[in-house]
Amino acid sequence: MGIDSIIQYIQENFVYLHPGYTTYNTIVFGIILGLVILLIIRMFKWIDKDPKDLFIPLIPFIFFGSSARALVDNGIYPLTYALVTPGIYILTGLGTVFTLLASVLIERKTGWDYRYIIFAVGVVLCIPNIYYTQHINPLIVFQVLGPWALLTAIFYLIGRKWSLLKDKFNLGVLSAHLLDASSTFIAVDYYGYGEQHVLPNALTQLADSAIVMYPLKIAVILPALYIIDTYVEDKTIKNMLKLAIFILGLAPGIRNFLSLAMGT
Repeated sequence: MGIDSIIQYIQENFVYLHPGYTTYNTIVFGIILGLVILLIIRMFKWIDKDPKDLFIPLIPFIFFGSSARALVDNGIYPLTYALVTPGIYILTGLGTVFTLLASVLIERKTGWDYRYIIFAVGVVLCIPNIYYTQHINPLIVFQVLGPWALLTAIFYLIGRKWSLLKDKFNLGVLSAHLLDASSTFIAVDYYGYGEQHVLPNALTQLADSAIVMYPLKIAVILPALYIIDTYVEDKTIKNMLKLAIFILGLAPGIRNFLSLAMGT
């Protein structure tokens, strides 16, 4: 198989310009993600930092990647390989890792808190995306953020009695996925959008409504958090797994929300 054939195969099966999400590329992306997480766990052990510390500092980087993708969806940024799956995630991920390592080095040299450096860099990166984000529909903001805020508040109150959700990190992970569920539900049921991912799409078709995303997220995320807290003893591995789940919820949630809010 020549180089041209390999490139064509990758384009036809793994670049969102062509296939979208299929069972095949979803499995491959999942395997790659697992390997990346293992490498990042080793990196955190090497730099002697806790992934939990990046819960807030990484939000601007997540917003950067997701908002860039939303601007592509609405024709403001060009449809290029660098700005769709997996290009945008590779660029954002590499930029985040580089910023993390550089920030840790600066902290060791100057004493500045690496978390603030990461957050500041992320905010600066977001400025062009925020500038080009136009015509946000206030009705969409209410429709998406209303149910998300209500459900987050309910689980916050539950967390006052349930130790699993008393941990704000765990609550944040669940809340990120509730945002993804809320943006998907409103987009699919009220504005004619389609679910791209394989399993959620199948369940949405079965239920004839994307409202199924709410119980799906709750039924998956809460047991996952419980298993991680109960059976994973290594703090770095535990918190890296949670951070990865958090990103997997918040990134599509922000992308879907902004794409819908700008496109209606």
